[in-house]
Parts: sequence; structure tokens; C-alpha cells
Amino acid sequence: MTDTVAPGLTAEQLAFVAQAQKDARKAFRVLRETRTISPSGTLGFTIRNPDSQILVNLNYAGPWGDDLDEVKTSVVGFDGTVYLGKSAGPGGGRYTKLFRTHDDVVAISHVHTPNLGAYSQAHAELPLLYVPNRRFRKTASLPVYINRRQQEVDFILDSIAKDTEVPGIIEANGGATVWSRKGIIDLANTILFLEEGAHFQILAAAALGGSKPFGPGVLQQQWRMGGLIPSTATVDDDGTIHLAAAE
Repeated sequence: MTDTVAPGLTAEQLAFVAQAQKDARKAFRVLRETRTISPSGTLGFTIRNPDSQILVNLNYAGPWGDDLDEVKTSVVGFDGTVYLGKSAGPGGGRYTKLFRTHDDVVAISHVHTPNLGAYSQAHAELPLLYVPNRRFRKTASLPVYINRRQQEVDFILDSIAKDTEVPGIIEANGGATVWSRKGIIDLANTILFLEEGAHFQILAAAALGGSKPFGPGVLQQQWRMGGLIPSTATVDDDGTIHLAAAE
């Protein structure tokens, strides 16, 4: 791999890279200190520059570096041009097709966490039975990507086509891939809550017979709180939404 500092990045784009590095550094620290990521530290973010077809890749150095919050950075164009850092190699354009297809997807992360990893080992979809994971979305579960003859990005695109609000997938025998329409901090927070929910659900399964479906009124309460429905709308317990007559 070749170190590259290619011409072509504007001052605004370099400022965007610097802010992305700052956000990634904070996310790495929080996810490590909350034990959200697994000890080996598989974690990386890719964020798009909003004004160009440029992707900033920000990878966690892992547990053995002198600086545990080091952000390994590369900047790569949709066309594969390397503007900054090391050549990204075969994984550098892993999610370019997603960014090309969905302009609203801002950032994506591939991450290994203990409890999402447990679901991945079981080839199990993750039901979103932890209330905070449903507050801002109607998605009921994360699908599991098993057949690696299909490219991961194509499975992600198929998953979004089925459910536009799905925030991620479980990667069988690996970890998870999660995305955001806001940015790195929002993405890291989503990872944290998905891992927390998976942890609680595994604890419930081991000790109490498993997580139960939501009780009456939970979806109505949470979707009102999250702004997914008007405050006057009602929701059946199966997720059917009823708008007030005037709406």
C-alpha cells in the first residue's frame, strides 16, 4: 500500500476530514470504555462528504497501539481515487454502492461487539425488543447476512428496499454493519443501543425465559416520543397506525 497525499482536496473538505477524525476519536473512546466493542477492536467508520463524491474512512487502531484513540484515516473518491492516507485496498470501496444508491445515508460502520456477535454466531436476526431501539424507527428486527456469495453491500441494499428504516444488519459469524443518516456520533450511539438491547435480551433468555413482546401501548408511546407519528395518532399493538380524522 502506498502513502498518498493527492492534490484535489479543498480547505472545506480538509476541515470536514478534521471534524470527522475528532468525532471518530470520541466514538472510539466511548465504545471502548463502555465495552461496546469486543476486545480485539474491530471498528471503522466511513462518512461521506456532503458536497462531493468523497468518502472518509476512519479505522480504529485496536488495543495494541501507543495511542488507543488513534484514527487511521484515508480519503477516497467514489471512483477509487485516493486523496489522503494509505491506499484503501480491496475493502476501501466496500460501501460505495450504498452511498451512490442512497444519498441520505451519511455514515456506515462495520463493528464487532460481544452481544451482536452472539446473534451473529447463532445466525439469528436481532429482534428490537429494547424500547430505545424502537423510539425513532418502526423496524422490528435486524436481518442477518449469511450467504457471502452475495456481496454484503447488495444484501444491505436489499434490506433497505424491504424496510427503509432498518439501521443495520447482523453479519453471520462476524459482527454487525450499522449506518446513519446523521453522522458519526449518531451512528456510534445507534451501535451502543443495539449492543445494549442485544445484551439485555441475551440476559433475559438465559435467566428469565426470553424477552417478551412489547406491552399494550408501547409503540404508540414511543413513536409519539420519537416524532414518528403525530401526538393525536393512535397505534395498535401490532404496529398499525391510525391518524386522527383531521390529519
